Amino acid sequence: MAAQQRATLVTGGATGIGKSAVLALARAGYDVAINYASSEAAAKKTAAEAAALGVRTLLVKCDVSDETGVRAMLAKVGETFGHLDVLVNNAGTTANWKPKDLETLSLDEWDRVFAVNVRGLFQVTRAAVPLLKKGVNACIVNTASIVGLRPGPQPLPYAASKAAVVNLTKTLAWNLGPDIRVNAVAPGWMEGDWMQRMLKDKYDDLMGKRAKATPLKRVVTADDVAETIMTLVQSNRFVTGEIIVIDGGFTAST
Repeated sequence: MAAQQRATLVTGGATGIGKSAVLALARAGYDVAINYASSEAAAKKTAAEAAALGVRTLLVKCDVSDETGVRAMLAKVGETFGHLDVLVNNAGTTANWKPKDLETLSLDEWDRVFAVNVRGLFQVTRAAVPLLKKGVNACIVNTASIVGLRPGPQPLPYAASKAAVVNLTKTLAWNLGPDIRVNAVAPGWMEGDWMQRMLKDKYDDLMGKRAKATPLKRVVTADDVAETIMTLVQSNRFVTGEIIVIDGGFTAST
């Protein structure tokens, strides 16, 4: 009997870490379901790049905080691929605030961050479990953040939500083993649109200073994160419940 084609779902797969993960998985021969919430043009571009690598792609628009939408998304993935070998929980959002001024935080934004980053991760994982159990060496990789492990300048709800992702990764690993491994990546300061939105006109200066303070003398890229995701997917078969920090040694040296 021929081996079944490997398949994966990447949430928040249109841009950034999600896009890099999609393309890395496609290069490795995985059919890829690409979830997005609003970045339709970017999602279509990412899907076209993945399809050019010779795999099947499926675009699925869904807000991961919407349980009904999540269930429909996984049903569509099941109808298309029949199973999942890998789930990358990457969808995420953040809030606006003025650092050190708690009054500038909107509680509606706080709730939205947790709805996407925490509840959304759980909802997608729960709905994906039956398909993952049909896969081979099934695994989940969650996107956490260095600010979920130590204080940082990110908005409070974002940092707190990523700390919750760290905990969820460990508790899901306990609950889903031995059938499904669950790990997470925790990037440090990463070049690109996300940090540009956070740092605004201070982006070049602060990112340059962070690079100089990092043993490997640069900041993280989305491709760095995707490379580590692929290591967790394809190797490390006896590793679960772990959080892999990707920050060029910055945390270890400060």
